[in-house]
Amino acid sequence: MIVLGIETSCDETAAAVVASTGAGPRILSNLIQAQLVEHSAYGGVVPEIAARAHLDYLETIVTAALSEAGITLPELDAVAAAAGPGLIGGLIVGTMLAKGLAWAAQKPFLAVNHLEGHALTVRLTDEVDFPYLILLVSGGHCQLLVCAGVGRYSRLGTTLDDAAGEAFDKAAKLIGLGYPGGPAIERAARRGDPFRFPLPRPLKGRPGCDFSFSGLKTAVRQITAERRLDPHDRADLAASVECAICDALIDRTANAIGWFCREHPAGRTLVAAGGVASNGRLRQQLAAISESAGLRFVAPPPALCTDNGAMIAWAGLERLRCGLVDSLNSSVRPRWPLDATAPPRPGAGVKA
Repeated sequence: MIVLGIETSCDETAAAVVASTGAGPRILSNLIQAQLVEHSAYGGVVPEIAARAHLDYLETIVTAALSEAGITLPELDAVAAAAGPGLIGGLIVGTMLAKGLAWAAQKPFLAVNHLEGHALTVRLTDEVDFPYLILLVSGGHCQLLVCAGVGRYSRLGTTLDDAAGEAFDKAAKLIGLGYPGGPAIERAARRGDPFRFPLPRPLKGRPGCDFSFSGLKTAVRQITAERRLDPHDRADLAASVECAICDALIDRTANAIGWFCREHPAGRTLVAAGGVASNGRLRQQLAAISESAGLRFVAPPPALCTDNGAMIAWAGLERLRCGLVDSLNSSVRPRWPLDATAPPRPGAGVKA
């Protein structure tokens, strides 16, 4: 099987061709056009600017991805696109092109959940069997889920307010480190003291698997408002932010591991996915708690943790194998939970 995948859910315009062969999965091409220049002045993604950039870049990126893979449109088995969750303008741009290509080539169209793309990437890069526990952590999402199969997910915990990636971005902006915040903080943190600034670890030590990062952002805002930061201060505060976010993620993941090992004794793997999963400190700590629990820890290469077309193509290929094909009339879904049965969270500090 050979599938073209298109990803336009946020600020990366991406396309890839992925094949399933007798020797295992192969990424034939994986091209990404970032929009850092377009959004850096704002310290975050501007939806209208992102959608217009996708319109400018997408046709060229898709053409180049097919060319690099040495594949023509008729040779594809299907066309997949991220249909949600994400920014509605970008989702429309990507899915409309994918539907047009699928119609023109008379191939199946696959509407892929962007989060499922992240969740299944480890099965593209490594041999990972279901079920597995996943920490899915990015700029817009922060969840712990059990992956029981393609399209089968149970949410154990989610953020009550902000995602970890958003906390990284906002903290970096406050410290003056630029955008995107996660890589900027990780670079600065290498020169800093992670224990200099006593930042909160929201929900640490409490039962459950939910997350909260709004209090941490407030604490960083207060520090930056009270003092003029020199380069040494910036490095120390960056290190303190990284340490606090990782500590909170590890604490909640440890609770999820305990539950997963009791309820899914056949499960052997902890997976980390999403842009924040490329953080080196977090990977080291996740590997340590996995080993202590007798689990294998797997994370995709950093380049496949951030948004990319290969993850959409692979998720589409996995869904195609299961016969999960979508109509050309299917709609984009800016909000699209992996576990549709999970109840909504009430918000930080508010009882259910």
